[in-house]
Amino acid sequence: MSDNQLSPRRDFLKQMATLGAAASLAPGLMSAVDPDSNKAGVGGEGSTFLFQGDSITDGNRTRNNDWNHVMGHGYQYIIASKLWYDFPKKGFHFFNRGISGNKVTDLAARWQKDTLDLKPDVLSILIGINDLSAFMNGNKNFGAAQYEDGYRALLKQTKEQFPNIQFVLCEPFILPVGKVKEKWEEYSNELEKRREIVKQLSVEYNAVFVAFQDVFNKALSKAPAEYWIWDGIHPMPAGHELMAREWIQQVRKKLKFVK
Repeated sequence: MSDNQLSPRRDFLKQMATLGAAASLAPGLMSAVDPDSNKAGVGGEGSTFLFQGDSITDGNRTRNNDWNHVMGHGYQYIIASKLWYDFPKKGFHFFNRGISGNKVTDLAARWQKDTLDLKPDVLSILIGINDLSAFMNGNKNFGAAQYEDGYRALLKQTKEQFPNIQFVLCEPFILPVGKVKEKWEEYSNELEKRREIVKQLSVEYNAVFVAFQDVFNKALSKAPAEYWIWDGIHPMPAGHELMAREWIQQVRKKLKFVK
């Protein structure tokens, strides 16, 4: 092959290397790198992980590029920190777009900007406790059926745009503390419906299913509920560590590059 034929290829490779370096320094630029394809290959190089959800995922994150707090403070921070540390050559990118108080309907309202525009390769979703609380407070617009329909619509929309995306669907969870303990039977019955919905959706969309309620239940053999979740809904630091370990354990079964 002549030098003239090789020159365009060299230029292209240089351009890709430049873009890759820029993305590593500023993950917010990732959306401009490859708008049409899923970046997670067999080895996972350049994969973009996005965490979506409510306050548990939000973790009081900053809304700018303050790297001290950009991932928030919780399970998603622990996961990103570990994977960034363990795989510095993979070029992983992590985003947190959880917003406190969100329900499925709130996710839908911002789905384009906060999910699709980020072009995730791995999309982790934890949503449902606010839908459940709204229903418990008398708003029948947030029943299990509405939760299922809204959740499925988001997955369908995302899958149509990114056929190769890997979903990680995390079930909502509670423990008997505070107001949750006061209405434990009602909360448990309604939560069970939403847990089953998330599990079924994970089957439909070939997603990783993370059964957080089960691991919290098992953790009660080590310490009381208050040790893991301080108000019945929001985890203590140990609870977030428990979530992060379970998340990674389940995800690595599907994504072999997360060892």
